[in-house]
Amino acid sequence: MTVKIRFFARFRELLGTDIVTDVAPGMMFTSLITTVSRKNPAGYAAIFDENGTFHEFVILMKNGKRIEIADAAKTPVEDGDEIAVFPPVAGG
Repeated sequence: MTVKIRFFARFRELLGTDIVTDVAPGMMFTSLITTVSRKNPAGYAAIFDENGTFHEFVILMKNGKRIEIADAAKTPVEDGDEIAVFPPVAGG
């Protein structure tokens, strides 16, 4: 299975964007983001806390729909998914 991961703003600076990767069937959302972000310790630390839990400000999306952090560990990744990971949104 192949999915596309897009990191935005600060996360993009640390991890890149438009990452296309193969995933094993049954992989969960949290496992995917953990695996990809571990390639850069600063990127991992920006997204996850010291316990390996998403920081509460991280915004997760799967195919344009928001995924709550509490649901990410039990949300499967499927072939062709587009995953987006955002830092807090600031405006003005």
